[in-house]
Amino acid sequence: MIVWIIFLATIFIFLALDLGVFNKTPHIISSKEAGVWTGVWVSLSFTFSVIINWLYSNQYIANPTGITPSEAMIKYITGYLIELSLSIDNIFIIAVIFASFKIAQKYQHRVLFWGILGAIVFRGLMIFFGVILINKFSWMTYLFGAFLLFTAFKMLFKKEEEDFDPKKSFVYRVIGKFIPITTHTEKEHFFTRINGINHATPLFVALLVIEVMDMLFALDSVPAILAITSDPFLVFSSNIFAILGLRSMYFFLANMLEKFSFLEYSLIAILTFVGIKMLVVHYYKFPEWVSLGFIGLALVVGIVVSMRRKDTL
Repeated sequence: MIVWIIFLATIFIFLALDLGVFNKTPHIISSKEAGVWTGVWVSLSFTFSVIINWLYSNQYIANPTGITPSEAMIKYITGYLIELSLSIDNIFIIAVIFASFKIAQKYQHRVLFWGILGAIVFRGLMIFFGVILINKFSWMTYLFGAFLLFTAFKMLFKKEEEDFDPKKSFVYRVIGKFIPITTHTEKEHFFTRINGINHATPLFVALLVIEVMDMLFALDSVPAILAITSDPFLVFSSNIFAILGLRSMYFFLANMLEKFSFLEYSLIAILTFVGIKMLVVHYYKFPEWVSLGFIGLALVVGIVVSMRRKDTL
């Protein structure tokens, strides 16, 4: 419990420094700044794998699955890469939401900051109940595995759909029933008073839509990580580090994602692999290096093929 408290306290200190010091004044985050912060978060995330090894070596944290320190480290890195790769689609949706509500670039970081806080709470609850279900009902692994395969199949054979319009979404309509919505942005504020009545600004609406979309994406990513391990600390920490790096990665990749059109097939391959892994877990367990190697290879192949395809066009 002490390790959990220290970990959560450290995360919230990072977030407080982020909003209260480094981004106290709203400003447009350049690609260079976003690139630096992306590198910082990725470095911290991989460095934490060494701490994972140390924690499990010295038994400073409960080890319900009885894994070795090296296995814990590999499972953490694998889970982190899965969550990071599945966040790519989330970046697309965030870009669409900001464009739809005409959120100025200098205020986008504030929206994503509060979105991260909500995501941490919701992911924590999903992981908590997901671990309980898997540990209490072993057959839940089959259900999660089948769901991941269904998701991969749907992504592979999906037809061209209409562009997602947040203003036509269920969340937008529900918000409008509880509080008036204005199209006017009052600096970085989520609410503004018009004629004595509180109105939700586009920043608040965009925040709630992003939160709901993150919940939907978590339905894929959390079961995918649970396919790697049911150890609650490994699942939660890998998930949180990936979420924390999502903001800077958004500003770094938002305008570049179209160059990596074949990454979607990498995500399909990853979801298919972890889905199959969950379905056969009671009969055969893949070595940890196989899972990590497959996920890393899938991402590298998707990036390389996308870049080569772009060069030939």
